[in-house]
Amino acid sequence: MVDGRGLPVRLLLTPGQASDKTTAPELVAPLGLTGDVVGDRGYFGQAVIAAIEASGATAHIPSQSNVRVVRSVDRDLYRQRNRIERFFNRLKHFRGIATRYFKTATNFLAALHLASTRIWIRTNESTT
Repeated sequence: MVDGRGLPVRLLLTPGQASDKTTAPELVAPLGLTGDVVGDRGYFGQAVIAAIEASGATAHIPSQSNVRVVRSVDRDLYRQRNRIERFFNRLKHFRGIATRYFKTATNFLAALHLASTRIWIRTNESTT
């Protein structure tokens, strides 16, 4: 999960065969979100939307094409979802993460935290 500037807020590692939307409520619940939360169509699900709205935020996640009730989302707000994609692109600049050099989940998550910390530091240095 990233904030409005595209900086990481919380990381959660899931098994490769698991869907991300099954762990999204666990990712969102302890954050105490406010304001708007923008998500991709892949996160459309009642559990995810309920977890976001239970924390006090408004979910802006469009519905998938195979549902009856279609959710509409503000286009300008939905375009901001590319910030998560830009964050993943920055992570891939770290060779160990891009090549999945760290084989255990614990070591890989630790590497993600170190890379995220470096991204935070670099961004804050450039803004000051």
